[in-house]
Amino acid sequence: MEVPQALEALRDRAALVRESLQKSQTITESMVSILGSFDHRLSALETAMRPTQMRTHSIRIAHENIDKTLKAAETILAQFDLMCKAEAKILREPHEDLESYLEAIDQLRSNIQFFTNHKSFKSSDGILNHANNLLAKALSKLEDEFRKLLANYSKPVEPDRLFDGLPNSLRPSATSPGRQGELGSKNHSENQKNLEIAVFTPPTLIPPRVLPLLHDLAQQMVQAGHQQQLFRIYRDTRASVLEQSLWKLGVERLSKDDVQKMQWEVLEAKIANWIHYMRIAVKLLFAGEKKICDQILDGIDSLRDQCFAEVTANSVAVLLSFGEAIAKSKRSPEKLFVLLDMYDIMRELQSEIEFLFGSKSCIEMRESAQSLTKRLAQTAQETFVDFEEAVEKDATKTAVLDGTVHPLTSYVINYVKFLFDYQSTLKQLFQEFDDGAVDADVQLTTVTTRIMQALQTNLDGKSKQYKDPALTQLFLMNNIHYIVRSVRRSEATDLLGDDWVQIHRRIVQQHANQYKRISWAKILQCLTIQGASPSGGGGGLLGGDTGSGVSRAMVKDRYKTFNVQFEDLHMRQSQWNVPDSELRESLRLAVAEVLLPAYRSFIKRFGHVLLCFWPSLLLFVLIHVLHLI
Repeated sequence: MEVPQALEALRDRAALVRESLQKSQTITESMVSILGSFDHRLSALETAMRPTQMRTHSIRIAHENIDKTLKAAETILAQFDLMCKAEAKILREPHEDLESYLEAIDQLRSNIQFFTNHKSFKSSDGILNHANNLLAKALSKLEDEFRKLLANYSKPVEPDRLFDGLPNSLRPSATSPGRQGELGSKNHSENQKNLEIAVFTPPTLIPPRVLPLLHDLAQQMVQAGHQQQLFRIYRDTRASVLEQSLWKLGVERLSKDDVQKMQWEVLEAKIANWIHYMRIAVKLLFAGEKKICDQILDGIDSLRDQCFAEVTANSVAVLLSFGEAIAKSKRSPEKLFVLLDMYDIMRELQSEIEFLFGSKSCIEMRESAQSLTKRLAQTAQETFVDFEEAVEKDATKTAVLDGTVHPLTSYVINYVKFLFDYQSTLKQLFQEFDDGAVDADVQLTTVTTRIMQALQTNLDGKSKQYKDPALTQLFLMNNIHYIVRSVRRSEATDLLGDDWVQIHRRIVQQHANQYKRISWAKILQCLTIQGASPSGGGGGLLGGDTGSGVSRAMVKDRYKTFNVQFEDLHMRQSQWNVPDSELRESLRLAVAEVLLPAYRSFIKRFGHVLLCFWPSLLLFVLIHVLHLI
């Protein structure tokens, strides 16, 4: 019973669902019908409104076009206005208000760019032609202004202004106005040390207030494509001024032939001046030139480097050509020190030259300076070798008749003293060619020793010119003593060493002993009478300490011979000279120590024979021995 009831209930529910669906469909169909009606009406309305919408859109587009046209016209009119103002400024001369003139040119360029980008504008071509012509005139005036401004403020630097930029130690001496850059009495080593801390102040070549104006003008010319015009104006103006500054200082172009024809005193002075000119040119003039070139042509790197190279090229060439002429001239010993001075200045300036002429445009000048430094080093070394050979082979026939110090000895010793004043330079010179393979101190010692040996060899040869062997020994004694004394009083003793000094002091003593032996041995024999048997008759015996007897005639003969030889020796040797007072006194005492004891002994034995003569004779001997040489 329950199942049929359930089925019946299910049927009732299905019937209700079916009825609900039918009602929903009926409502849907009604809504579709209503919506269809609305769609038809909206379509009709849209059709009716379409003409009105089209008119409204056209009006809006027209308004937008009018706005755009007005704005374009305003922009064009603004450009016209700006161009007119720029034209008014450009028609005036740049010097009246250079800053405004440059602003006007910038504005004109902006106008040209604008009309170039708006060529659709009806009159754009005519405006562009007018603007370009105006710009060309402006740039021409600008070029003239740059040339005029640079020329007006580019003046040669007077020597006094350059000297003001030097440290005090390098300024001209107040007592020697003709010697530019004279260093007074300071020696080479002291000068080198002072230069290490010296401050150089380059002169102001162009007033600082003018440099920004020149820079702006240069920038405008470059922007206009006038690089070559800018380059020529800058080069011609500044190069001429730089050359005039050097000319006023005293720099002159000298060829190798000019150098060869000069007297040494004149050439030496010119070399000394050249050294100062090089220092002034590099540290003051070239440094100042580099500074203003960098400021005026800032941002134009390639042109800046080229301009500096061309401005300085001729001045550098003139300075270096003189150095080359000296380095290639005939070598002679007296040139060694000026060559070393020239080598020194090139080494001193090396870092500045590398900095100033470091660009590719300056490579030729940089290499020329390096070449000169090496050439000077080579010539100095060759001159050094020549000197050693010249000392050994010196064949001057001028003999010193009194046996004193030979001029060659004093010349060589003074030369060596100067060499030691150039120790640091010589060591650098040795390293230049040996790459530091051999210790520079050892090389300097070796070279000095060879020079001393060459001098001694030459002196040995010169001593053989004397016919009197005693004078030969005196000559060698004087000269070797002078060498030893000079070495002991100089820095040479540190290199040659105490052993060298002691050995040569013994050599001096040996020559002194030889002098004593040769000069006085024969005379001393006159004061020595060997004991002998008395001769018979007439004379009797002359008693002596030895108990032997000699004839009165023999004693008188010996005494007479002594006097004759002594007088002869006195006449000769009183013309001789021992210039060193200590050596002279030492030699006198040494002679007296040999001669006087022998004389006293002779008088003691035979004084009774010469009783009336011996006191005055002893005084005579003493006086002559102590004043003989």
